[in-house]
Amino acid sequence: MKFVLASNNRHKIEEIKSILQKNACEVEILSLADIGYTDEIVEDGTSFEENALIKAKTVASLGYIGIADDSGLCVDALNGAPGIYSARYAGEPCDHNANNEKLLKALDGKEDKERSAAFVSVIACAHPNGDFFTVRGECHGKILTSRQGEGGFGYDPLFLPDGYTVTFAELSFDEKNTISHRAKALAAFAKALPPFIRQHS
Repeated sequence: MKFVLASNNRHKIEEIKSILQKNACEVEILSLADIGYTDEIVEDGTSFEENALIKAKTVASLGYIGIADDSGLCVDALNGAPGIYSARYAGEPCDHNANNEKLLKALDGKEDKERSAAFVSVIACAHPNGDFFTVRGECHGKILTSRQGEGGFGYDPLFLPDGYTVTFAELSFDEKNTISHRAKALAAFAKALPPFIRQHS
């Protein structure tokens, strides 16, 4: 069965394809460029679920089965911010360094117990007939007072996952992908997809 990921990120496409194949889901995943879609999809939802569905349903409206994800960092002491605005927390364009600096300032003076946070990933799948589903993955931890590690991207140098003594930026690629929010969401997606495929085949 053929799917279109609402993205042109080849790494993300291969990541999803690899995890689905490990779970015996033989699928072909195309990018927006593969189907000639060049318009910008406006993500004006108020949650990760809404934004993921906006993207997946945009693809479905073109006659394809759409897959999309939306993710970000939610900090408890900031009432869930930066949340859906994680990538552009410090403004346009996306600047990881500026985002990290803004987050550190926002949490300045907060004690360790007040720095709890979670990375969240939501994956949506939408069929042209209007059927859809979403799955969610979360990785809980806390925000440090300074950066640690050179790996990863985004807020990884500040995020210490529960049960670990190193940040996301200090974990290997494989280690991070075992416990990350996206890995959990993809695992849930791989389980939810086969019955969805059977329903529409």
